[in-house]
Amino acid sequence: MKSRLFLAAITLVGFGHAAHAQFKLPTSLGGLKLPTKTTTSSSSTGVGGLTNTEAANGLKEALIQGISKGSDQASAVDGFNLNKFIRIPFPPDAQKMATTLRSIGLGSQVDKFELSLNRGAEDAAKSAKPIFINAIKQLTFTDVWNILTGQKDAATQYLKRTTTAQLTTAFQPIMQQSLDKVDATKYYTSLSSTYNKLPLVTPVQTDLNAYATGKAIDGLFTLIAQEEADIRENPVARTTSLLKKVFGIGGK
Repeated sequence: MKSRLFLAAITLVGFGHAAHAQFKLPTSLGGLKLPTKTTTSSSSTGVGGLTNTEAANGLKEALIQGISKGSDQASAVDGFNLNKFIRIPFPPDAQKMATTLRSIGLGSQVDKFELSLNRGAEDAAKSAKPIFINAIKQLTFTDVWNILTGQKDAATQYLKRTTTAQLTTAFQPIMQQSLDKVDATKYYTSLSSTYNKLPLVTPVQTDLNAYATGKAIDGLFTLIAQEEADIRENPVARTTSLLKKVFGIGGK
């Protein structure tokens, strides 16, 4: 529910910015009635009796809550493993290896490896939240306007553009530690060693860290996109005094 706040906050900030830029917005969006009182001053009344600073801070507070939920889901036990949309499968370039090993009675070891792979992603995902929060703090009014008037995954795409490189750099050493900690590296080394010794097979040499890092980041953005889609349809639940003020319901 908390995550549903951010689009409504974006709507308010975007409306104030649009008035200054002489754009025309609808009077409501997603069931939320937009404010009508605006001014071009950045230090006085900006949106619905709020200063632009208050409105921007409300946006960032709501957006942080929403993105944090996606990160928390990913880093929870079974956040990857039991989510069919982001569960990390056996590496594609080694699928033949998995099938062959299952056929010779090593299916349980293949399953253990896949579980450990997802456990590694869940462990590494804990580092994502501060990176996302830093990106949110860098939002400009242009970013806000682009998110408001963009595609249904505009906020997700913004975060992809601004965080993917940093996430990859941060995730790689953490992912390696996580894979080692949950024995994914050990399982995969054992499985690939067994498979590569079989006659008439093409040896596999998967970069497990690169594969797991890429899939973990893809999974995070999948969750964030789901949150954003939900937010756009259900701009409800105002939980803090600042958000209540931003949404014009404080003190009523």
